[in-house]
Amino acid sequence: MKKFALLLLIIVGAIGIAKAKDEYAHDDTVLPAAAKSSIKKNFKSSVSVVKIDKDFGRISEYEVTLTDGSEITFDRNGNWKEVETNIGKQVPAAYIPAGVRDYVAKNQKGAHVVGIEKERNGYEVSLSNGIDIKFDRQGKFIRFD
Repeated sequence: MKKFALLLLIIVGAIGIAKAKDEYAHDDTVLPAAAKSSIKKNFKSSVSVVKIDKDFGRISEYEVTLTDGSEITFDRNGNWKEVETNIGKQVPAAYIPAGVRDYVAKNQKGAHVVGIEKERNGYEVSLSNGIDIKFDRQGKFIRFD
């Protein structure tokens, strides 16, 4: 009986791993409506590749690469988690909280946001001058990272 239970456990585990395989698409048809809308409103470029990350057969996030090289990560519901652009471009203002925009404009003159990531307690922002800054959920400066 123990051998049967162990064999059954191994089979179930193997099936779970097989179903957890990431998938790729080359257009936005696989994205949730909120993600599609966000891309259309904030970016001029179109979708190049979508990587669909799965955990135990369930979609955990979408990693989108646009034709201009920008990368956006969305959760399974289409809410953005992270946005990265090339140094010459900047993250669209819609993704940057007002407090973060104000702080960067006042304290990092000439720099612009090239990456922003939502974290549990706030945001981590990467600037074009190479500086990384942490902010709280309200967009208030916490520290340089």
